[in-house]
Amino acid sequence: MTKRTRRTHSAVFKATVALAALSGDKTRAELAQRFDGHPHQITEWKRPLSERAADLFGGGASPAEPPIDLKALHAKIGPLTLEHDY
Repeated sequence: MTKRTRRTHSAVFKATVALAALSGDKTRAELAQRFDGHPHQITEWKRPLSERAADLFGGGASPAEPPIDLKALHAKIGPLTLEHDY
């Protein structure tokens, strides 16, 4: 029995398999056989698609970074530069 070499799949292929898994028409085993893969790998590709699908349409609640107060930072740089020079 020959050992199968590691394969790398394109993002388009992964998305196609994940969308097929999300549709629910076929079982993971049927999809694994159709796309020549492993059922666990299909689950791993499906998870990020289902978790971040809302982000595509702007509905995802992504944590926004607080605005940076440049004046306060510049005010702090002066005294720190003086301390460093001594």
